[in-house]
Amino acid sequence: MSGGWNTIESDAGVFTYLVDNLGVQDVQFEEMIALDAEYLRQQSPVYGVIFLFKYPTGEKRTDVPKDGSFDFEAAENLFFAAQTIQNACGTQALLSVLLNKDGQVDIGTQLREFKDFTGAFPSELRGEALSNSELIRDVHNSFARSSPFIDETQRTATEDDDVYHFIAYTSINGKLYELDGLQPAPISHGDCTFEAFPDKVIPVLQRRIERYPAHEIRFNLLAMVQDLRIRAREIGDQDWLYREQQKRNAWQWENALRRHNFVGFVSEVLKGVVRSKLKEGPGGYEKWVDDAKSKTKARMEEKSKKGAATDEIDS
Repeated sequence: MSGGWNTIESDAGVFTYLVDNLGVQDVQFEEMIALDAEYLRQQSPVYGVIFLFKYPTGEKRTDVPKDGSFDFEAAENLFFAAQTIQNACGTQALLSVLLNKDGQVDIGTQLREFKDFTGAFPSELRGEALSNSELIRDVHNSFARSSPFIDETQRTATEDDDVYHFIAYTSINGKLYELDGLQPAPISHGDCTFEAFPDKVIPVLQRRIERYPAHEIRFNLLAMVQDLRIRAREIGDQDWLYREQQKRNAWQWENALRRHNFVGFVSEVLKGVVRSKLKEGPGGYEKWVDDAKSKTKARMEEKSKKGAATDEIDS
């Protein structure tokens, strides 16, 4: 029986240090700010793309995918795992790329042992093995936001929740594959070499996004690429190297903040403020609370007025 998995963010810094802590060498993630093949090609070598989207909970599974075709035979020749537990799909998506790039990427001893161990398993058992891996689960959970009020490892999504899902796109054995643990098999999108991946994957992503309503913008795309500091060193671009190192430093700081529980800090700040107001004498604390309520009410009224003005302009 597997332990619980927490939700992690679709964030380049989270994913970069997650794979680093799993023992992967010289890999980082970059947020795709444009659906443009030339932009993606500039990040080369590109190992794959991780796509986060709002999952259509009312959608029924079909025998034929809406784009591409199921390749059941391919599951025997590549790493594909069924998703068997909630909240694990982010890590599962990035592993779907990494474990199919062993040889191009140094995935480390522990992930290579996991890949070899599960190599002969069907996709369902691979999913179970992944969800029961203490190493992978512990590293995954170490990047979850600290939540003192909700234990996400025990919480099941309800119909009222917005449910999000991660899938992966990568080139394997001359084909472009969509690897989604909720599907029965890898989805082939046609011929694709490693070098042609940026040009081939962009139209697939565009078609995928076009299936959603025009107002739906809750998507996130992360490209898995070689550590950009390597290329900066190769071409001797010290400014680029400095920017990349500063980015890494910022990611480490943000990841540290995610792990920290600020409830105690906030509690001490509030207690200090209340003590200072009580020292002001009778009515000091009450006046502070009433002033805060008045300011909050004024901000809400101002926000409401701005919203109404926007609606008038749109109409």
